[in-house]
Amino acid sequence: MKFAKIKIVALIATAAACTTVQAAPTIYFGENQTPAGIVSGAPLTARTSFLSSLIGVGSEGFETQTLGGSAPIGLTFSGSTGSITATLSGSGEIVGPGSVCCGRFNTTSGGSQLWNVSGVFDITFSTAVSAFGFYGTDIGDYAGQVTVALEDTLGNATNFVVDNTVNGRDGSLLFWGFTDSATAYKKITFGNTNIGTDFFGFDDMVIGDRGQLNVPEPGSFALLGLALAGLGVARRRLPV
Repeated sequence: MKFAKIKIVALIATAAACTTVQAAPTIYFGENQTPAGIVSGAPLTARTSFLSSLIGVGSEGFETQTLGGSAPIGLTFSGSTGSITATLSGSGEIVGPGSVCCGRFNTTSGGSQLWNVSGVFDITFSTAVSAFGFYGTDIGDYAGQVTVALEDTLGNATNFVVDNTVNGRDGSLLFWGFTDSATAYKKITFGNTNIGTDFFGFDDMVIGDRGQLNVPEPGSFALLGLALAGLGVARRRLPV
């Protein structure tokens, strides 16, 4: 069995050579099947890489939420021009010491609480976001996978199935996140391919708006291509 994996995928669609480049979400993913309740290995590496692409962000660890609380829950994140509020709706509850079960654990340093869920929940943002990431615990030991649907400001959806191990070990840890320099999203919906049987823990959620992305503008790649093409023409014109 493969106990740890990390994947960072950049999806780039080229509309026309050296003219326009439209970047799809960059996905950050790492999994550790044997973390022993500690944040380490591939998930930590993936999150570190994810955070390096952002500037001035914070983390929601559910530590200030009421233990046993259920949705709707108000969340607050740091944005580039001020706070971004969000509403978490749907299934789930805040769990902590004495109520955390069966391999799910807190990932916040010095913390104790997390979001525990088997069904579907969503997060709607007051300002559209261009990045989102989270730690997930105990995901997939009962054949479930996390699904993520990103809804942009026009109502279009981009769907993902997180590449977690299916029928893996109890108490696993993963990190999944994305950045997108081309599109902002007003709502993120999380699902479970085995609702009611596999329970997931979510913690340390991070968001970033467009102003917090530490990545080139979408047109930068096209400008680079044009510059390189121009260099090639210039070289061909040099006298021998």
